[in-house]
Amino acid sequence: MPTVDVLDLNNAKVGEMELADAVFAAEVNEDLLYESVRHYLAGTRAGTHKVKTRHEVAGSGKKLWKQKGTGRARMGSVRSPIWRHGGTVHGPVPRDYSYKLPRKMQLGALRSALSAKLRDGELKIVSAFQLADHKTKSFTRTLVNLDATKKVLLVDNDENRNLELSARNLKGVLVVRSHEVHPYQLLGATRVLLTQAAAAKLSETLAKSVPKRRAQHEALLAAQSTTQPTTRHDGEAQQ
Repeated sequence: MPTVDVLDLNNAKVGEMELADAVFAAEVNEDLLYESVRHYLAGTRAGTHKVKTRHEVAGSGKKLWKQKGTGRARMGSVRSPIWRHGGTVHGPVPRDYSYKLPRKMQLGALRSALSAKLRDGELKIVSAFQLADHKTKSFTRTLVNLDATKKVLLVDNDENRNLELSARNLKGVLVVRSHEVHPYQLLGATRVLLTQAAAAKLSETLAKSVPKRRAQHEALLAAQSTTQPTTRHDGEAQQ
């Protein structure tokens, strides 16, 4: 199990915490991450695009000239798509772009995102966001202490009124609950700050969602990596 430091709001170490291998040290599946991000962005599309067809544009329905005998091309209405200010053919109409992604894929993408952030050193565990007030200026100093000055994702278990009020006016700072966190939010943040309670909750719940075959496979790979000796380029085993 990966062991990480638990920090206070002054970036001082106050303890250590063991995280679940299946959640924070899993193999990063880039295909799942792509599908999860695509699913999230599709759900955010408004889908309100609309054009007018020949039945909806303004204009008379009267036939402009008789069908035959004028020498001109036949024409039935000024609302025809081939005329200026006429209707649009096969244009976009309002639609819902959201679709359902299997729950196993969503949970797998979340495990991959958490593992990638911990692997890249962009994830920190704080003991708790115990703020004395809800002033944005005070919380900004806290983020500077934690080396979180760009795009920051704050994850807590329960409602924290002071945290939500002090962070809502900061550009690039997002506060979510542990049961609402999404891989898209994790991947878009340059620094992820989890409370100790939120990290424990994610480890417990996501570890249960790992398929048995995958859990056995990852455990086997972990055992092989610890028992197999490293080799030199000349083929000799390194002690």
